[in-house]
Amino acid sequence: MYKYVQVQEKAPQNAGETGIRRYILSLDNHVSIQEALMAFCKEKQIFAGKVGGLGAVNSATFRFLDPSTLKYVDKTFEEQMEITNLTGNISKKDGIPYLHLHLTCSRRDYTCIGGHLLDARINGACELFVEDYCLTSAGRYQDPDTGLNLYKF
Repeated sequence: MYKYVQVQEKAPQNAGETGIRRYILSLDNHVSIQEALMAFCKEKQIFAGKVGGLGAVNSATFRFLDPSTLKYVDKTFEEQMEITNLTGNISKKDGIPYLHLHLTCSRRDYTCIGGHLLDARINGACELFVEDYCLTSAGRYQDPDTGLNLYKF
């Protein structure tokens, strides 16, 4: 599903310093970005961090929250696209990693689409950088006023 390497860094020197682990991931062709990244975060027990990357997909489903109804609208695009930016954060909800990802994709005609990523399927490659804020845990809760899963500190 993925290959990875941990970036070698200097360990924290003082008790007040926090440790950050950094990883470079290469997702296998034809896998779900969401499934592969979730599996990696579960394996490494990452509950606070950030994600960035690029690659190519042939299917992407975006989710949009309509603030007037607090209902989500999902839309899937089935075409070959380049990932021009994948960015997001990792936190913890219901005891497991929670991924909040946004994706921008470039189409064959050089127009872009993007938004909150529900899922996408790799077609070519996907290379990610993951930072694990390993001494931190950031939780989530469902906010009834916005309909969003917000940080809970």
